[in-house]
Amino acid sequence: MSFKGILSKMYFNPGNRDSGPAEYMEEEVTKIDEADVEVVLENEEAINKKFSGANSLSKYAELGKIMVGMLKDIKNKVYPHVPWFTIATIVLVLLYVLNPFDIIPDFVPGIGFIDDMSVMAVGVGWIETDLHKYLDWKIKEGKGL
Repeated sequence: MSFKGILSKMYFNPGNRDSGPAEYMEEEVTKIDEADVEVVLENEEAINKKFSGANSLSKYAELGKIMVGMLKDIKNKVYPHVPWFTIATIVLVLLYVLNPFDIIPDFVPGIGFIDDMSVMAVGVGWIETDLHKYLDWKIKEGKGL
């Protein structure tokens, strides 16, 4: 099932799995498709709102904005030559963050965002080089951050 299907049901049930979060994410990132990219871009406002909440960390809010900006530039063919794995990882991370009913539901006081930030940290670790290249390109082109 794609993340679009998961999002439409508004729950995330990773099921019984023996692997850890990184292995699970690695498996799920291969399932991302063009429709999932559209879901993220259509929900940019909701993603930004979630990042701006009192329980989030400003570092992750900025990373989220950079990732959404990168997706937009890729979709608009302004920033080409990005590996599909990078695009899929960004979509997976942002859809996970957008989903309020994930491993630890976001409405749980104090700890609801821990899993979101963990997924984001793992995803950013995978694509850190591509994010740096994108930011360097933005600066070189004079497009600002």
